[in-house]
Amino acid sequence: MPTDVAAVDADHLAQWCAEHLGSPPAEELFRSGHLSAVIGLRLGDGRRVVVKIRPSSPRITACVAVQRHMFAVGYPCPRPLTDPAPFGDDLATAEAYVPGGATFPTSDPVVAAADAFAWLIRLAPPAAEVGPLEPPPSWAHWDQAGDTLWPSPEDEDVDLNVVRSEGWIDEAGRRARDRLRVGGSEPVIGHCDWLADNLDWSRDRLLVVHDWDSMISESEDILVGLAAALYSARTDELASVEETEKFLTAYCRARGRHFSPDERERAWAAGVWTRANDAKFQDAMGLPVTSLSESQAAERLRRAGTSGLPGHL
Repeated sequence: MPTDVAAVDADHLAQWCAEHLGSPPAEELFRSGHLSAVIGLRLGDGRRVVVKIRPSSPRITACVAVQRHMFAVGYPCPRPLTDPAPFGDDLATAEAYVPGGATFPTSDPVVAAADAFAWLIRLAPPAAEVGPLEPPPSWAHWDQAGDTLWPSPEDEDVDLNVVRSEGWIDEAGRRARDRLRVGGSEPVIGHCDWLADNLDWSRDRLLVVHDWDSMISESEDILVGLAAALYSARTDELASVEETEKFLTAYCRARGRHFSPDERERAWAAGVWTRANDAKFQDAMGLPVTSLSESQAAERLRRAGTSGLPGHL
């Protein structure tokens, strides 16, 4: 379950900072977070840091190792300041605070985000050189055992596989999952939550990428498909079909190679699955279904090379 950001005790936080950063907090700059408590601090020695507290998981150590590698090779990410360390029953890390930046670059945001993603994939360490990154976050955990379709969400105690919902959502997720189970390549490391809110820009320059807990090891086509289905140049919206197409084209240009027809279809299928997973959760919680529409699912499935939804030719 997520860590409640409001419940993080100030005295416990001060003790943790003194022990692991060598200086207690002098000022709290901000608190935010959803699955993690994210707290910005100015320490007594003048440094500005961000402390992240989240439920303990072995994969966090590997995520920090990836982030440390990426900072060392010059990718714009916050510098890790600690290894993961216990914070009560949770796990905490600290990184340098990188302020400022704009949500979108001054150039075409979708093309710039695709270029930045290709840069990340190119510089990421080989999957074998870091610890296990499993299990992936639920929105990227498409390959469940057997015929189970949906993983357990991190923030609610609900089994999505037994919740009745709009039939097209399950059908879209199942068809995308089945397509992803055919083909594939050696895993690489990438970011599975490539949303505009996780990227900050200084004009056309990528200033910093956030949320390094979202590192996973997966086929490149699936990683790119997830990013292309999420990233949108429109605030608080997910990618349109046209934006996904533009992202895929720009990514391949930045990587200097074209996806094969199979890779391109799998990229589209990955996007369908993650958007359907979010739609399933929204429907199960009685929320408006905004992550995917039935008509968009049908079009994305068509591009994934799988049969469309009933009633959509």
